Amino acid sequence: MLAAMPPPVPPPTPAPGAPRVRERADACPGALRLHSADDGHLARLRLPAGRLTARQVEVLADAAEALGDGRISVTSRGNAELRGLADGCGAELAPLLAEAGLLPSPTHERVRNIVASPASGLDGLGTADVQLWARELDERLCAAPWAAGLSGRFLFVLDDGRGDVAGLGGDVTLVAAAPDAALLHMGGRAVRVAAADAPRAALAAARAFLSAARAAGTGAWRVRELPEGHEADVRDVRKALAAEEVPEPVLPQGPPPAPGPLGPAALHVLAPLGRLTAGQLRALLPADEVRLTPWRGAVVAGTDPARLPALEAHGLITRPDSPWAGVSACTGRPGCAKSLADVRADAVPGRPGLPVHYSGCERRCGHPHGDRVDVLAAPGGGYLVDGVPVARTDLARAVTTARTAPRTTR
Repeated sequence: MLAAMPPPVPPPTPAPGAPRVRERADACPGALRLHSADDGHLARLRLPAGRLTARQVEVLADAAEALGDGRISVTSRGNAELRGLADGCGAELAPLLAEAGLLPSPTHERVRNIVASPASGLDGLGTADVQLWARELDERLCAAPWAAGLSGRFLFVLDDGRGDVAGLGGDVTLVAAAPDAALLHMGGRAVRVAAADAPRAALAAARAFLSAARAAGTGAWRVRELPEGHEADVRDVRKALAAEEVPEPVLPQGPPPAPGPLGPAALHVLAPLGRLTAGQLRALLPADEVRLTPWRGAVVAGTDPARLPALEAHGLITRPDSPWAGVSACTGRPGCAKSLADVRADAVPGRPGLPVHYSGCERRCGHPHGDRVDVLAAPGGGYLVDGVPVARTDLARAVTTARTAPRTTR
């Protein structure tokens, strides 16, 4: 049976300069441990590299309709969430997911947080196909008993050299540096390893983090939470693999793939406000596989890009000039008791430009990484757009200005 969790109580904010001390275990929801929300229970399914087979797409769509609210939320890590789940749905949901291969390890299901360049191997860009690394890393992660001790927030990022995901705040980041080499980044340091050893090196780095976290005794969930003097040293990977330290490592920076064709047999679409209806998810088929992305969309591999107009007719975002490209929102009311507004109903795109995220409260759940327009619900029915009070009726103008203004004037 699935276990429902009460909403977590956030720990007190540490004093400036003091290490964060976590006095409780990570309460991040999973597929077997649900989060209780105002609109029912929530299940979060970890999908390494966002990958879904055609069969898994069908199962996920069926589960959303039969057990949830009929929609699938795509997270900023390319995972999937089912919302509106009723009490006692565990007898149906868990076997459904397990039979489809979406629960390969009940003990490790919350730690399978692996983001990889979604277009890798499809569009001719990038230095190596890191989707293959993601599959090997997932297998190694699930096979290591100690890895179950990682928090549900610990993140592996695998970038194929184009820089589309390297900046997503990974605890362990692998970057393809050449066809036969990878750079492993952790805690501000990097080492160079053979490409064939990249997944094994990433797992060794995660183990070094766990050792440092236990020695620190602060209950750290992420690498950046380790206190001074207890840093996880990526050079420890040398103990397991031949690795060469890289001086002054810099992560590559590049844009995500634009909505539209990705080579001759793949395409990229975005989900409106990060949510897909079950029908929209099924509309992505037929395909060899579907990869959910950190930009709340899907890369569809093994399909004809000429299908894009039909997918647009289903309500998906298929063009880079769509004003809704780059617009995301938290759950908001009525699903979240902390939200001050129904941000999804209030969201307006403005004109295309910078990404924009609508938040119902100061937690800003699900916000994208990097530069963005911040739209925050305020008491009394208004909003703050990049900190400036704006009436709800003026949102479209204010968001357009914020998305398109030169950065020096914002």
